[in-house]
Amino acid sequence: MAVSSRPRRSVLYMPGSNARALEKGRTLLADGLIFDMEDAVAPDSKKLARDQIIAALDAGGFGPREIQVRVNGLNTPWGYDDIVATARSKADAILLPKVESPETIQQVAAIMQAEGAHENMRIWCMMETPLAMLNAREIAGAHPLLGGFVMGTSDLAKDLNCAHTRDRLPMITSLGLCMLAARAYDLAILDGVHLDLSDDEGFDASCVQGRELGFDGKTLIHPKTIAAANKAFAPSETEVAWARKIIAAHKDASAKGQGVVLVDGKLIENLHVVSAQRLVALADQIAAMATA
Repeated sequence: MAVSSRPRRSVLYMPGSNARALEKGRTLLADGLIFDMEDAVAPDSKKLARDQIIAALDAGGFGPREIQVRVNGLNTPWGYDDIVATARSKADAILLPKVESPETIQQVAAIMQAEGAHENMRIWCMMETPLAMLNAREIAGAHPLLGGFVMGTSDLAKDLNCAHTRDRLPMITSLGLCMLAARAYDLAILDGVHLDLSDDEGFDASCVQGRELGFDGKTLIHPKTIAAANKAFAPSETEVAWARKIIAAHKDASAKGQGVVLVDGKLIENLHVVSAQRLVALADQIAAMATA
C-alpha cells in the first residue's frame, strides 16, 4: 500500500512542553498529531518536551492517529538526543525541520537503524526554505524510509520575502515543486498551516485550494480547525457514489472485453477507475477510523 494512502486530512501540531495538550490529543478527531520539540518549545524547555513526549508515546492511547515527532535539527544542541529518543519510541515518524539535502535524511536513517527503530517508523521532512524547494526531487528520493513532506509555509514566506495572500500565488511555485517531487516518489504531502485563527472563511478557502492542488491534508495549529479540515479533505457522499458507480460500470465493461464505457454520458477508462478506487479506499478508511 502506498505511503500516501491513509487518511491525513487533519494533522495538529502539539507542543511537547504542554503535558495537558499531549493528553488532550488522545481525544481529538484529528487524523494525525505532530508532537513538537522544535519551534513551539522554548530552549529551556527542550528536555522537558522530549521527556513528556516519550512518556506520552510509552503510555499510548492515541488510537488510529498517526503520530509524528518533530525533533530539533542535528545542528542544534538537542537534535541528536531528540532523534535517538524518538527512534526508540512508538512514534510513527520522525519529522525533520528545515531539510535541504538528502544527506540529512541519510544521517537520520543511520541513527534510526543504530537505535533499533521499529520497522514501520518513517522519516518526514519539513519543506520550508528556498533551497529545499530547489532540491525537492533529490530529497524525495533520498532514502526508502522517507514517508512524506510537510510544507512549512510560514518559514518559506519569510525566506522568500513574499506575502501571505488568500490565493497563495507568491508561493505556488514552491508548493508545486514539492507536490511534483512527492508524487513522483509516492510520498504523502501535507499543506502548511493557516495562521489567522479568526479567519474561518480564509481557512476554508485554503483547505479547498490545498485539496485542489493535491495535498493529502492540512497541518493545523488549533483543535478548533480539525472539523473543517476533515470535511474539506474527505470525499463527499456524491463523490463516493460516483466513484463506486464508475468502478462497477467499468468492471462490467471489462468482462465484456470493452476497455472504455460511457457512464452518464462521460467516457470512463482505466485511469478514471484507478482514481475512483483510491477515493473509495480513502472513504472506507475514514469510516473505519470513526469507529475505532
